[in-house]
Amino acid sequence: MVQIAVDRLRTVSELLLGMRLSPEKSKVSQIVDALRALIVEIKLLPGQQISELEVADALETSKTPVREALIRLEDAGLVRIVPKSGTYVTPIRIDRYVEACFIRVNLEIGAVRRAARKSHTSDGDFCRELDEGIAEQEEVIARDDYRRFFELDEAFHRALYQLAGVPGVWWTVKGVQADVDRVRHLKTLRNIRKGPQIIEQHRAIRDAIAAGSPADAETALLAHIGGLGTEIETLSRQPGLLEHIEILNAAVKRPHLLRA
Repeated sequence: MVQIAVDRLRTVSELLLGMRLSPEKSKVSQIVDALRALIVEIKLLPGQQISELEVADALETSKTPVREALIRLEDAGLVRIVPKSGTYVTPIRIDRYVEACFIRVNLEIGAVRRAARKSHTSDGDFCRELDEGIAEQEEVIARDDYRRFFELDEAFHRALYQLAGVPGVWWTVKGVQADVDRVRHLKTLRNIRKGPQIIEQHRAIRDAIAAGSPADAETALLAHIGGLGTEIETLSRQPGLLEHIEILNAAVKRPHLLRA
């Protein structure tokens, strides 16, 4: 089992050291992205407090964009804002993970089936974005850059909703993926990596869409992300992963209002 280093928590100031906000982009969005990455990558632990003032000082900005960023992170389920106490990273909850998988599976089946139907009425470049994404995925896997691979994997799935003509549905899925993303990162830490296999599965989804076959697109998608029952079975076969999550959740004493 992977040993979890929780003997010394790194403060948010330490974790944001050296980061500067770009004047060309939204401050709020940049702060959301930075804090989200720290939470998903388990650098900020469940129960750990995030100080508005610390974040503002570290990023040389006012507390206003930090406050707005934390509200967005609360909406995404990654933090809990406790009145008169502070903002805390939420615990990783398996029930929310399972619910998020259910939402994703059902919405994404609809997306790939719709995309396959639409491909008949489009030109030969219909799957160009998927092709470019798969090519870049192969490049980053070759250099073992799994952090970038995760970003490209997310972009691939977002593109499925765009091809289906329902790009806004992606944000519905994204809004409930907090625990999915954290569990996914923990799987990577435990060396549960299937990069080449994932790329082949992406290619199968792409080919089914390009062929205009909704049934094949659904089959390929389920082979890739699995149904809800498959995901639950996978978790049950990895008791070490569940123990890892329990240890992380208990690593930082948190207010009683935050307990799962």
